[in-house]
Amino acid sequence: MDIILTVMGVVAPVLVLASTGFVWARAGYEYPTEFVTRICMTLAVPCLIFTALMRTEIEPAALTALSLAALAAYAVVIALSWALVAALRLDRAAYVAPLAFGNTGNLGLPLALFAFGETGLGLAVVVFAVMAVLTFTIGLWLVAGGASPGRVLREPMLWATLLGGLFLSMGWQTPEWLTRSLSLAGQMAIPLMLITLGVAVARLRPGRVGRAVWLSGAKLALGITAGVVAGRAFGLEPMAFGVLVLQLATPVAVTSYLLAERYRADADAVAGLVMVSTLMAIVALPITLAFLV
Repeated sequence: MDIILTVMGVVAPVLVLASTGFVWARAGYEYPTEFVTRICMTLAVPCLIFTALMRTEIEPAALTALSLAALAAYAVVIALSWALVAALRLDRAAYVAPLAFGNTGNLGLPLALFAFGETGLGLAVVVFAVMAVLTFTIGLWLVAGGASPGRVLREPMLWATLLGGLFLSMGWQTPEWLTRSLSLAGQMAIPLMLITLGVAVARLRPGRVGRAVWLSGAKLALGITAGVVAGRAFGLEPMAFGVLVLQLATPVAVTSYLLAERYRADADAVAGLVMVSTLMAIVALPITLAFLV
């Protein structure tokens, strides 16, 4: 019961803020989606990533083992997601990245903290960093349809992840005034992303819900399987193993929607996947955690 309440407590704010955007759009109020998406992608989310990585403490050996396991797990998930999308003749730009990358930030990190404590949170940030780098290299290429290296290198979130990883490995800290400023900027990321998601969900066509349901189930199965296999293969300790599997089991990331919106992929379809998979997580994550905690 405690695990169920914990998951509900984390998922509920996601649904409340997304519902706010949904109601806002349905009421006919103006919402500058392009502006909000740009400020999230270029300012708020990079600040959130950098400060989260910089503040994390983890042993070098555990960092290496978990990083390699996460990289291997995501490689498997990306390959299988690509194969599934190709077999079903779906749009690669719209579906591969959302199926491959989960919401390890605003859902996975709080869950890791509640389930495994501060140490678990530090481990979860490592998985989050691996996913962020892959999202804004391979994932960006998938969504943008053959993005050039120059476009990838211009993504602020990529550099925020690399810089945050450098500060983490070297034990560096920015001055307190700068840390507070960056943290404050990062705090607006999650509310803005979720409200924007709700606006997109308000535009969904009902016919896409059925596809979103079974694709969300396929993503969950792929993620858990890849996490378990990679965790066993790299001999992770129980807590690191649990964190890895939990992060791979998270629903479709809101960032996937923002990328689809920015690069003119099928953003409405991605928004449907985000919402349906998040709702599915209310049931799936407590069951997953019951086997991990």
